[in-house]
Amino acid sequence: MSESAATPPRPLEGRVALVTGASRGIGAAAAVELGRLGAHCVLVARTQGGLEETDDAIQAAGGRPATLLPLDLVKDAEKIDSIGPSVVTRFGRLDILVHAAGVLNKLTPVAHIEPHDWAQTVAVNMSAAWRLIRTCDPPLRASDAGRAVFVTTGRVREPRAYWGLYGATKAGAEHLVLTWAQEVTKTRLRVNLFDPGVVATKLRAQAFPGEDPATLVKPAQVAPALVALCLPGEARLGEVVRFAGTP
Repeated sequence: MSESAATPPRPLEGRVALVTGASRGIGAAAAVELGRLGAHCVLVARTQGGLEETDDAIQAAGGRPATLLPLDLVKDAEKIDSIGPSVVTRFGRLDILVHAAGVLNKLTPVAHIEPHDWAQTVAVNMSAAWRLIRTCDPPLRASDAGRAVFVTTGRVREPRAYWGLYGATKAGAEHLVLTWAQEVTKTRLRVNLFDPGVVATKLRAQAFPGEDPATLVKPAQVAPALVALCLPGEARLGEVVRFAGTP
């Protein structure tokens, strides 16, 4: 039996995926899973070193080398607008968008939120989602199976004291994404939100510094459920999909 006959085709072979927050946590884990399934990944995050680590992990999982795009979603916000056209110019297509970047900032009473913290959190958690939708909408619609997944949080539906800034900005992003989903119902594009629940990430450690991360679900455990929303056969649209294994 030939090698090609023995090895089944990977479901995302030939697809191009853009992943934000790809230097660590859920974004990095999702990128590794996308690469393992055959997608060429364009990785976005602030740090070159972190992106290189994710690229190494993708290749170790059997994926092809990724394209690294160091970008600060706050300082370089306007550069987000050129990502979609740039990816299409270089690769001829964009099939998948995973927006996993997010920032917690300070946990504080709503009345104590400072303007700088407000501006930074809105920029990362909400404005970046808006800019990504703008720049990625045309190529994702042009794909025969465009898929967009935005990572969200249970704080949107369950407000908690001191989490107002984080929850409000993620709620704003959810509203944009779900509205976009309604606007693409007659296309082949599928847009959904993914709530991973409680996961051992840097954001979680920032909020609960005394918590033992060994007791929590790992990003690599939730990544397959997120990436399932990126597969060509995915039919769900405009849903908030929660990780079934959340404690």
